[in-house]
Amino acid sequence: MIHRGVSRLLLVLGSLVLDSSAAAAAEPFLEQTDLFQAGKDGYALYRIPGIVCTARGSLLAYCEARKSNRGDWGTIDIMLRRSTDSGKTWSERRKIADVPGPKQKNSVALAQKLATEGEVTYNNPVAIVDRQASTAEKSIVHFLFCLEYQRCFYIRSDDDGQSFTAPVEITAAFDGFRPEYAWKVLATGPAHGVQLSTGRLVVRVWISLGTGGHAHRPSVNSTIYSDDHGRTWHSGQIAIPDTAEWVFPNETVVAELADGRVMLNVRSESKTHRRLITTSKDGATGWSKPVFDEALLEPICMASLVRVSTEQNGGRNRLLFANPDNLARADGKEEAGKTHDRKNLTLKLSYDEGQTWPVSRVLEPGRSAYSDLAVGSDGVLYCLYESGTTDGDMYRTGYLRLARFNLQWLTAGKDALAKP
Repeated sequence: MIHRGVSRLLLVLGSLVLDSSAAAAAEPFLEQTDLFQAGKDGYALYRIPGIVCTARGSLLAYCEARKSNRGDWGTIDIMLRRSTDSGKTWSERRKIADVPGPKQKNSVALAQKLATEGEVTYNNPVAIVDRQASTAEKSIVHFLFCLEYQRCFYIRSDDDGQSFTAPVEITAAFDGFRPEYAWKVLATGPAHGVQLSTGRLVVRVWISLGTGGHAHRPSVNSTIYSDDHGRTWHSGQIAIPDTAEWVFPNETVVAELADGRVMLNVRSESKTHRRLITTSKDGATGWSKPVFDEALLEPICMASLVRVSTEQNGGRNRLLFANPDNLARADGKEEAGKTHDRKNLTLKLSYDEGQTWPVSRVLEPGRSAYSDLAVGSDGVLYCLYESGTTDGDMYRTGYLRLARFNLQWLTAGKDALAKP
C-alpha cells in the first residue's frame, strides 16, 4: 500500500532528466510504500533492510524476518521481494537463505542466555550487483549471509534475482583475521556491498570477541573481497581497531571514491558521537588513520551510503548518505557513548566525495533506524528503512518502508542528473 503520511507526493511528469533543459522542467517527487509490516505473514518483526538495483534495472529488497521481537539471536529468516517497474509493484516475499544439515548455536550467545537451542538465526544479508560480469543473458547478483553469527555463506543469482544457487560456505575467508583478532562472532554488512571499477567485490564486515554486551562487543571492522566474481573470498586488513577513542567499530557502509580509493563510513560507540571515516587504495589493505566526520551525527545506529553519480555519468560527483540524525533522548538521559533515540532519518548529499555534506533533507522525522540506499537505472533514488515502532521500543520497528524520490526533491529543485 502507499503510505499516506508523507508531506509531499508528486507523480513523475516525464522520464529521467537527459539534459539541462529537461532538468529545469522535471518535477520533484517523493513516494513511500510499506514493503514489510511487523506482525504480518508469521513474523513479529522485519529488520535490517537492504536494496540494490540489478544490471537489468530490477530492484531487490531484502531483510531479516524475525519470528520474535526479543533480539538478534532468535529464529530469523532472510526474505526478498523483487520489482521490475522501478518499485511501483513488488513480488510476494520469499525466503532465500536455507543451509541444509545440523546447525549449532553460537556458544557466546548461549553463555549470555541470548539464544535457545533449536532456533536458527540467519543474519546480516548483503547483495552485490556484478555489472561487469552481467550480460544480456545473465544479470548477476552476488549475495552473502551469516548463520548464527559464526558462519558465512555465499549464493548467486544469474537471472536477475529470480533464483539463487545453493549456499557455499565461505567462513574460511575470515580466518585471515584470527592472528590479530580471535573472533567468536562475525557479521557481514548489512545492506549492500560494492563492485569497484577494478571488478573487485567488496563486503564490509565486523567481527567480535563476543564477551561483551549482547555478545556483539567488543568489535573491530574490516572487509572481505573477491577478485574472481565471487568464486573465492579473502580477508582484508583490520580497518578500525577497538581503542579508547574508537570504541567498538562495527556496522559499516562503503563507497568507491572518484579517485579509486574505497571509503568506509563506520558506526561505533565512541563518545564523540560522530561517524568514523577511513580509506584504502584497494578496499582491503593500507587503511588510513580513522577520523570523525563532524557533519555526520552518530546516535549509535547503522547508516547507509551510495554513489549517485560521477562527473562522467551524471555531470557531478555525488554521494548520498542516510542515518537517524539525532543526539537527543526523549527521557533526557543523554550520555556519551550510549545509544540515543533512533529518529529523524535524514538524507545528506555530498559533491566532494564526502568532505562536506551541503544538502540535507529529513525523510522521516519520527522513529526511524536502519536503512539502505540504491540508485535506479532510470536515476530514481531509493531508501528502504525501518520506520515506526510496535510498542514504543526503538528496536522494534513496525515497517520496512520504501521511499522513491528524485534528485530534484532531495535538493528542492536545485540539482538534477545530467546526461552522461
